[in-house]
Amino acid sequence: MRRLSTQDQNFKQAFADLLAFETVSDPELLKTVDQIIADVRQHGDAHVLKLTQQFDRHPAHQFSELELTQAQLKTAFENLEPQVRDALEMAADRIRAFHQAQKQDGWSYIDELGNTLGQKVTPLDRVGIYVPGGLASYPSSVLMNAIPAHVAGVSEIIMVVPAPDGELNPLVLAAAFLAGVSRVFTIGGAQAVAALAYGTETVPRVDKITGPGNRFVAAAKRAVFGQVGIDMIAGPSEILVYAEGLNNADWLAMDVLSQAEHDTVAQAIFITPDEQLLQAVEEAIEKHLSQLPKAEIACTSIANRGALVLVNSRKEAIELINQVAPEHLELCLDEAKEMATLIRHAGAIFMGRYTPEAIGDYCAGPNHVLPTSGTARFSSPLGVYDFQKRTSLIMCSEQGVQPLARTADILAQQENLDAHARSARYRY
Repeated sequence: MRRLSTQDQNFKQAFADLLAFETVSDPELLKTVDQIIADVRQHGDAHVLKLTQQFDRHPAHQFSELELTQAQLKTAFENLEPQVRDALEMAADRIRAFHQAQKQDGWSYIDELGNTLGQKVTPLDRVGIYVPGGLASYPSSVLMNAIPAHVAGVSEIIMVVPAPDGELNPLVLAAAFLAGVSRVFTIGGAQAVAALAYGTETVPRVDKITGPGNRFVAAAKRAVFGQVGIDMIAGPSEILVYAEGLNNADWLAMDVLSQAEHDTVAQAIFITPDEQLLQAVEEAIEKHLSQLPKAEIACTSIANRGALVLVNSRKEAIELINQVAPEHLELCLDEAKEMATLIRHAGAIFMGRYTPEAIGDYCAGPNHVLPTSGTARFSSPLGVYDFQKRTSLIMCSEQGVQPLARTADILAQQENLDAHARSARYRY
């Protein structure tokens, strides 16, 4: 795991190189995805089935075999071990409670002219949620996508999840039942995104697609944006851990590794002004790494995209954190709340030594679908607001319209839009 110090002469360039990553940039990938989308639009179910058989080795012979029934979801939930079921229900309850607080209502007011102005908030009609399958099979992603949609009032939630060789984690199905997913299709990749965006004979067309996936999914979501809404173009998982003062190096090391084990291109960065702590964390990472079932993945991740960074001060660390705009940020120090007020860019901030990022992935309550690759500079975690839309409301009274119409008449003439001007002029 590379070591960097802000005192190094070439630190700025080295740190910039560390952060350099584009989720979707391969021209050949984009070309392939565009072709898949075009073929799904033209051939519908038949092409989705063909690609599912080809890429996922799914044994289905007809498209109807790719849809799961509500009875199958219910059975998966009922067959869970009690301990696992309780954990899933606790996570769902906490996620639901947190997102209930995000729900927005409409509002209106009457201006000084007697005109009514306001905003109406309505849920989307139908959304699609993409849930990774296979090696990266996450029941928690089902809860994090479907529950906010339910809280928002979305009436139909369509879930797609790939099932390599026809196999699917039953916990994913149980989570879909608990979260109230309407329909589930065992399809994935760019073809699943295309089916949701444009609809097929069987898969209904949705208004928005949310949820993470591989680079083919990310490229497909970018390609269909405009036809449907999307939550974000998700990149590899990231964590930045800042620590100072009294800390347990084993805890910090495992927090770093918790994201490194996700993917070979995941990013884990540890920052501290304490050189002894940095050394202790490095040694702890080496000690624990070999014990992980996904040691090979984590090792590649920290070797290629990880870093241990020594800074001169907390102020210097804050500047670096805001530059990174990390998906997950841990602040392991006594003054974590105070430091958090100075962080402008982060997907989620975990404050204090007793708040590992892993808690946020499953059951803290806030959403774990977070902006990556520096996009926390301008975007937010997935939430209820992603499944609601706002409509402006304007109602003019007979008297109140007159000063507004005069103003509109003058401005429309300045823009050479005569019909606009006349339309306003009729009102006074």
